[in-house]
Amino acid sequence: MTTAPPAGGVRRPWLGLAVLLLPVTLMTADLGVLWLATPFLAGDLEPTGSELLWITDIYGFLTAGTLVVMGTLGDRIGRRRLLLYGSAGFVAASLLAAYATDPLTLIAARALLGVAGAAVLPSTLALISLMFTDARQRATAVAMWVTALSVGLAAGPVIGGVLLDRWWWGSVFLIGVPVMLPVLLLARALLPEYRDPAAGRLDLASVALFLLAVLPLIYAVKTVAAHGPDAGTALALAAGAAFATAFVRRQHRLEHPLLDLRLFRNRAFTGALLALLLGMTALNGVEYLVPQYLQGVAGKSPLEAGLWLLPGAAGLVLGSQLTPLLVRRLRPAAVVVAGLAVALGGYATLAVAEGVVPVSLALAVIMFGIAPISVLGTTLAVGSAPPEKAGAAAATGQTAYDLGLALGIAVTGSAAAAVYWSGMPDGAPAEARDTLGAALALADRIPGGGDTLIASARESFTHGLQWAALLSAGFALVTAVLVGVLLRHIPPVSAAPRPVAPVEPADRARPSVPSGSPDRRRRPESPDRTDSPRPSSGAAPRVPSEV
Repeated sequence: MTTAPPAGGVRRPWLGLAVLLLPVTLMTADLGVLWLATPFLAGDLEPTGSELLWITDIYGFLTAGTLVVMGTLGDRIGRRRLLLYGSAGFVAASLLAAYATDPLTLIAARALLGVAGAAVLPSTLALISLMFTDARQRATAVAMWVTALSVGLAAGPVIGGVLLDRWWWGSVFLIGVPVMLPVLLLARALLPEYRDPAAGRLDLASVALFLLAVLPLIYAVKTVAAHGPDAGTALALAAGAAFATAFVRRQHRLEHPLLDLRLFRNRAFTGALLALLLGMTALNGVEYLVPQYLQGVAGKSPLEAGLWLLPGAAGLVLGSQLTPLLVRRLRPAAVVVAGLAVALGGYATLAVAEGVVPVSLALAVIMFGIAPISVLGTTLAVGSAPPEKAGAAAATGQTAYDLGLALGIAVTGSAAAAVYWSGMPDGAPAEARDTLGAALALADRIPGGGDTLIASARESFTHGLQWAALLSAGFALVTAVLVGVLLRHIPPVSAAPRPVAPVEPADRARPSVPSGSPDRRRRPESPDRTDSPRPSSGAAPRVPSEV
């Protein structure tokens, strides 16, 4: 691993960590920052129901579709350099989104934000994994990284509510500018550069095949959820499957593949990815709808709605902090399954709840129960990879995380929209049948006749939220079963031996270390860490010792 120190050497990793956590928090906050702004931009830009869904979830889909590409690119050009490129792109795209004048411009800006976010996230976790060579310090740093993800996801709607109470809807995007500026100014001084000298050249054909496989499949899933299957979705599924097959075959032939498929031979790695994908799908479908319920149905202002979302934020942060303590005595699978059982209680409550208090508390219970997946899934995915594949492994794990968040909106959000549409009276205007925000705006323009339309729209939206809770509960139940099967072999952290100092392989020359930087020896590659769930020596897996 080639290392280039920042000015003054790598002597301030914790200050560097503080810089890295800023974009991490922003990335997930940006997923939810539009939730409270949706009624306002819908009234200003007048998007269709389909355009409104694309405005919300194109960010997550483009992030998921390009994360693996960006993670591998960072291994080749340098992770600090990729972080800087992504941060600059995020600032530019945020300004474009804030001042968008039509739905298509906003969709394009959100897409650019997704690509920029994909460049930032793998770089942050890969840098953390390599900046902290002590296992205990690295475990603390990774836990803080996961907490930053949770804080951003939970706090996005709250921050949006505060901004919308004072300024226009575009202000929610401008938070990216002051957050990214410290990264651009301080990264070279506080963060070292890492790259894999043996990574080889980036295979552009693999990049194209990967995107051609992922994006049609995403489009098909979203369209089926909203409108049901048709010839177009069947064609998209067939094209995505064909390109995916070609991508897999090419990776097996390449000496330096874009995605090292050997990682998936590790049972813990595969189980962690499935847990992240399905768990985040279960969470984000209802989390996307609750802010709209608080404003459109309960009649709360953006600031009031943001405050009512604080219990959910607290639940997610509390669950993220308790998880590392619990896995010292309990198996990670037991902690995750127990959390999902708690979340199922929240989904059951939300499926019958009406009113601000029960809906807010139900969301808090759900987010508390899902938190262990976020913490353990990320740690397992990164810890399963060799150090030189840290960027690609982080990108793959984050792909599952972000794809799950986006699918939560696409699948459960589209299902809730279908329930809303079918529940509206046959004589309701087409505009009112599209979205709740459109119905409320139209009712204001109907002299003396808007009360009936408002009541119908609010009742239909409530039913859509309740059905979305049931669908999300199904995802949570499937996740619990998969985790119980695939991750049950991993012991508690206290059962794993303490890490020992890495030994330099005898058949490999030690890379040169620049003057002024600490001695960072490369860990020996072990096929057991990627090809089997347990090391051949019989020791406990490496992953839980870093939770």
